Amino acid sequence: MKTIVTKQDMSLVGRIFKFTTPENIPITFNYNGETIRGIPSSWHPTVERQLTDSRITSFIIRGRNADGLEVKVEVAEYRDYPVTEYLAFFTNTGEQNTPIISDIRTVNGVIPGKASHLIHGNGDIQEEEGYEWYTTPMSSPKDGVCLHTDDGTSCNGAFPYMRLMFEDFGVNIAVGWTGNWVGDITYAENGASVSFGQRRCHFVIRPGETMRTPRVTFQAFEGDEDRGRHMWRRWYFDHILPKSDGRPIPPKCCMHVNFVDGHSEHTGATEENQLRGIDSYIKGGLHPDVWWIDAGWYPCDYNWARVGTWRADEKRFPNGLTPIGKKCAENGIDFLLWFEPERVFPDTELYNEHPEWLYRTTENGKILVDIGDPDCCDYIIELIDSVIKESGVKIYRQDLNMVPGAQWREHETEDRIGAMENLHIQGYYRFWDALVDRNPGLILDSCAGGGRRNDLETMRRAVIFHPSDIGLGYPPTKQKQHRQMFEWTPYFRAQTKCCDDPVTGETVADARPVDRYAYHTAMAPSMTDMTEWDAPEEAYALAREMQPIWRRAAEIMLDADYYPLTECRKSREDFYAMYFHNPDEKRGFVQAVRNNACPEETFTAYMTSLEPDVSYRFTNPETGEERVISGKAAAEGFTMTVELRAGQIWFFEEL
Repeated sequence: MKTIVTKQDMSLVGRIFKFTTPENIPITFNYNGETIRGIPSSWHPTVERQLTDSRITSFIIRGRNADGLEVKVEVAEYRDYPVTEYLAFFTNTGEQNTPIISDIRTVNGVIPGKASHLIHGNGDIQEEEGYEWYTTPMSSPKDGVCLHTDDGTSCNGAFPYMRLMFEDFGVNIAVGWTGNWVGDITYAENGASVSFGQRRCHFVIRPGETMRTPRVTFQAFEGDEDRGRHMWRRWYFDHILPKSDGRPIPPKCCMHVNFVDGHSEHTGATEENQLRGIDSYIKGGLHPDVWWIDAGWYPCDYNWARVGTWRADEKRFPNGLTPIGKKCAENGIDFLLWFEPERVFPDTELYNEHPEWLYRTTENGKILVDIGDPDCCDYIIELIDSVIKESGVKIYRQDLNMVPGAQWREHETEDRIGAMENLHIQGYYRFWDALVDRNPGLILDSCAGGGRRNDLETMRRAVIFHPSDIGLGYPPTKQKQHRQMFEWTPYFRAQTKCCDDPVTGETVADARPVDRYAYHTAMAPSMTDMTEWDAPEEAYALAREMQPIWRRAAEIMLDADYYPLTECRKSREDFYAMYFHNPDEKRGFVQAVRNNACPEETFTAYMTSLEPDVSYRFTNPETGEERVISGKAAAEGFTMTVELRAGQIWFFEEL
């Protein structure tokens, strides 16, 4: 799409921590009891200017004190969007441990202006109350909030994306750190004070060791929240969403055969039933983009949580996973495979062979693999890379079903608080970067018991194929999650899974057969079609009808502005509605879903972004119905009559 960035936007970001001199960098930290701001002249700072690419100018500022502590700050100023980013590294170049370094804040300063309010969320807390949004006033001296996570993940308890609104402009803010972070946002007399860093930070740095800070991103925009949303999504697609073979990742339809013979996840998977499933879907006219094998493909005695032996179970896969990868490659299907390399189960290969890399805790009994140890990280890279290559894996899916913060707390010393976490997170990034470097085109899928580690630093490397373990079959909960992800992390997956009782409408354990409502509740950039491989022909026929509708909508989602039309209260009594509009290509779609206890029969969508004096053709692909109306009429209200527990989608284009 054509840029919406104006000179005023670029002028605004110039007021937000623009780099001028090393002494004025907004970083602060405590060194041996002394608070330091910026890089003092006594540290002999140097500045190097780089063109990261034609769209980003970077400043690398280095300074070193007499003890040999080197501080390097990287400032990125985008030339095509009103975005500034800060990231810092602390390296001990001396021969002795440094004094205590604490309270490191990548950015600590004031954004000038007349502040109004902060919009922020609680992320994925693995409960129904997750993915909530809150508004905190920022207009008086008593106003402010401290946001933070505690369990060692970046999205559990506080969402690392937020929007700070001023009287006539706004600032989108994101924290890129896949561990515990903290953000203090408070009223200031001349604006809003903001401060971001690693939450637990009180350590010496050993000789030759480097610690890094969270990366903090600021994006300024003129106008209201709608414009801020559009600006963020466009920048995200242009700069953040990973590419596959140099191209944007397209919509992906995923399919699988799991829970075989009542065994959980893929603990019942075999070479035979996986190949049969692929053949059956293709023969039935359903060609998946992704073939998904989740937890349980390794030796685990039907207990998928028994991780640590990263090779295929010879009893079920006598030829390894190579035949499945080969079948996928022959049919143009991406093979997705699940891993959880940071956790280990007793009496597995990694547990028995490398106890020196393992940390358990009395708090939860789970065992963490110390990928912050370079030797351990190298070993894990080699191990997982060999499976990827041998099996023909195209999508690497990583999970984490524990809270690493407990292990870090129990095993750190008073002079190393936060150091284990910092090194672990650095190892996590190094591990992922190595996999991509060794396997060009590899797509990474971020999961941590759901969506607990989807901060911006992770999203620079990965997509979200599993945003939460909560609400998989409960549409109102999924709708709330989708509302957040469309706004901030707009490439994600949904499932055509509904677990509402046909009589009461309440959530039950078993999923219903896939129906039209299930497809409407799974309209996302990526989708798993839950149609069973041995489903009757009428189920296959419905999938053949609905998958092209989903794909057409998904392509627009990845190339259009997003307009939410409902609040998303996670209620069965509500409508869920949204529309997408690409003003350059003059097309889009509007969708309304009536949940299973919604008393209203109609929903009116007000599409205010269409050209008022232009005519548009609206088409319902399920019924064939067409309407031709003006943009002015669409802004005044496009009304849909929707059956209970059903949805409508209307594609529109300019005539």
